[in-house]
Amino acid sequence: MNAVDATEHYETSAHDPAPSLLTVILDTNPHAWALLEQSDKNPLTLSTALANILVFLNAHLACNYANEVAVVASHSHKAAWLYPSASQSTPTDLDGDVSMTADGSGHTDANGDSGSQVNKYRPFRIVEEQVTANLRQLMDSTGRDDINNTSSTMMAGALTLALSHINRRTIAWAEAHGGGDTSSLTRSSDPDTSATSMLARRSTTTTATNEGGAEGLQSRILIISVSSATGSAHQYIPLMNGIFACQRLRVPIDVCKLSGDAVFLQQASDATKGIYMSLSEPRGLLQYLMMAFLPDQRSRKHLVLPTRVDVDFRAACFCHRRVVDVGFVCSICLSIFCEPPENGDCLTCGTHLDMGAYGAKPALIARKKKKKKGRANGVSATPTPTPTPGP
Repeated sequence: MNAVDATEHYETSAHDPAPSLLTVILDTNPHAWALLEQSDKNPLTLSTALANILVFLNAHLACNYANEVAVVASHSHKAAWLYPSASQSTPTDLDGDVSMTADGSGHTDANGDSGSQVNKYRPFRIVEEQVTANLRQLMDSTGRDDINNTSSTMMAGALTLALSHINRRTIAWAEAHGGGDTSSLTRSSDPDTSATSMLARRSTTTTATNEGGAEGLQSRILIISVSSATGSAHQYIPLMNGIFACQRLRVPIDVCKLSGDAVFLQQASDATKGIYMSLSEPRGLLQYLMMAFLPDQRSRKHLVLPTRVDVDFRAACFCHRRVVDVGFVCSICLSIFCEPPENGDCLTCGTHLDMGAYGAKPALIARKKKKKKGRANGVSATPTPTPTPGP
């Protein structure tokens, strides 16, 4: 009877592994992509990179029918959603069914192609149409005044949008599947951070997961960057806040660096236990994405992941937003300054900092002269040891 009324189907599906949410942050700085396209060694265009990213997203969706994706554009003057987007949502009929084409007449109105998208897997088609349409609209709306600061990209805003989407989807998935693991969402606001309470919450979560047979939504962030880190120094504080939030929520940040240096992205990947790769051959982007960034957290436990040992832990000062090697740190709020503040007052909390005798030359202490051993009548004052008498 179980096979007839499909009871076995629901029992086995209840113990399926939890789906994975992949949020891709794509750096769409036009100036950085123009420099990468004009490179003599390894040129790569934005259109080619976008085609490879769409194949990577389709592979992630094909791993599990319940997997989800999201794409955020980190542009030169703002952060915008590429997928999902309310303005580019798929039209629905009055009864709630989704029509096969955009106009319901067998033809797509996005590019004017006649029925070429009908036989494509629907999640693949939706992602492709929305990402390409929103990216084209974003590039068309970008003016010359928006890219005056050619080295900047709104990475902090894109990371905030990604965290908000992950938080919303995790709560919705937990409510839809009988109260999954949502303890990590309130962990950052919990005032009790003692070791005992942490172990208690961890044991409670493990027990609930084992008894309920359901796991929380596995979320991770992939950053595809082409800009340099010097333009992100003015976003150091919000960027580090986003990194700490991902570390608290156990959301790994994977970084795929196509060009330039990435000081803060190295720290993000190291703090959240993600994967950082600086591609020496950007034209092989698809191979790197499929081999290194496709496995989720559950699969990475059984794989040997690429690691990076030489992580750059430099910080940006709070006064001039410059990346510094050596700085001054406030003992109260831990603010970093490249030079002593004016009047010795912290610019963040206002605490007066006692700099002591900073800048003064150190006092030199004369070295003491060693006393010479005295001599009497040309004979050394040190007595000569008596030889051992012979037999």
